[in-house]
Amino acid sequence: MIVVIGGGPAGRFGAMHLAQAGKEVRLIEQRRIGGQCLHERCMLVCALNDVARLIEYARTQKDLGILDSVPAVSYPMIRRRVCEVQEKLSSVLDAETRAAGVEVVYGAEGHLEGSRAFIDDEEIRADAVLAATGSRAATPAVPGTDLFGVYTYRTLSAMPDLPRRMVVIGGGVAAAEFAHIFRAFGSEVEIVARHGLLRDLDPKVRSAVLRDLAGVCIREGTPVASIEGAGRVRSVLLSDGGEIEADAVLLATGLVPRSESLQGLRKGPDGAIIVDRQMRTSVENVYAAGDVIGPPYLTPAARREGVVAAENILGRDTVMDYEGIPQALSLRYDYAFASTGADGGVTLSAPAPAGPGSFWDVTKGWAGLTQIRVDPETGCLIGAAAGVPGASALLSYLGYLMKRGITVYDFDDIVEVHPSTDGVSGLSRYAAGMLRKKKG
Repeated sequence: MIVVIGGGPAGRFGAMHLAQAGKEVRLIEQRRIGGQCLHERCMLVCALNDVARLIEYARTQKDLGILDSVPAVSYPMIRRRVCEVQEKLSSVLDAETRAAGVEVVYGAEGHLEGSRAFIDDEEIRADAVLAATGSRAATPAVPGTDLFGVYTYRTLSAMPDLPRRMVVIGGGVAAAEFAHIFRAFGSEVEIVARHGLLRDLDPKVRSAVLRDLAGVCIREGTPVASIEGAGRVRSVLLSDGGEIEADAVLLATGLVPRSESLQGLRKGPDGAIIVDRQMRTSVENVYAAGDVIGPPYLTPAARREGVVAAENILGRDTVMDYEGIPQALSLRYDYAFASTGADGGVTLSAPAPAGPGSFWDVTKGWAGLTQIRVDPETGCLIGAAAGVPGASALLSYLGYLMKRGITVYDFDDIVEVHPSTDGVSGLSRYAAGMLRKKKG
């Protein structure tokens, strides 16, 4: 038997892959299948941002005189309906997983002591183990994080109603996404970032992102000293002596691997299980995948890691390749980017074409951004980014094509869908013409 601990993307995909290959697989899930992606992170952002975008588009059209009002948000009803949809999706995933031949055990804790596997306190025979126990929210070491009204992505569903003033602490994707959502809902929002907000983004892409965060006060290079309140949150004190009033505080300060139940395995300083490219741990026949092995903390990467682990359990030598895996954040537009990892190249940027989801924004002189990075010697596309409605789907396929060596010259033969917000095709054809001209 093969034991899989954790029913998130890595564990579920790994378990199904093994079962479909004819193995007896038992998946142990303490809560609900689908992991944090479904119940607290990715899908929650999708749900809330769908509503936020509707409000923003309505606001734009009201300003143009097309609509006569902007809808108001019932946050308690959003909470209720989100839970209903999550339960439906979880039941679908459960049925899909069982249909693949996986035995699913709920309400139990799987844990390891070296090569010994346990379900609660009962040791279970396992020919191999896939540990996919995920991550948890990182909590900064500042006083007041235990006050009522202080939330993480995992506890946000308990917030009873919209706050008048919200402080989002963090400088990453989650901080930007939730700040955008609650500002659209009507809350006053401030982001407090210890260093910079999205500082690893290309400057032009970051500039485009900040357009979507207009109306959000952003404080960078500002550590938090404490969160104040008598029983419930009242304000956030900053290290520079400033103070921000707040009815709610959201800690978007990153993730840490959830590996406490996995003993006897080699770990990093943050608790991440150390694996090789085959997802093998330091203990024979024990594999790990997903957030528990640390960054990049991406659902597509976790799914692939689970499959790679399964392939190696089956004796098929397979390595994990992170090249070309796209990343994204969801604001008014989608912002997505992918790279082959190659350095250098020529970067070209251009406004994106207007299309579905961006037509009315042309009145404000903006329809998004397209960017590509090209190897001038070979014409290979080695990086791309887009800030447009639908960018996430576009970059999913583009990242794979870049990995396969697509060149800007190949775009001469591509006939794209129209109307579309895709500016990569046109920009790539422009780059191809520019390189041909340069080469004479």
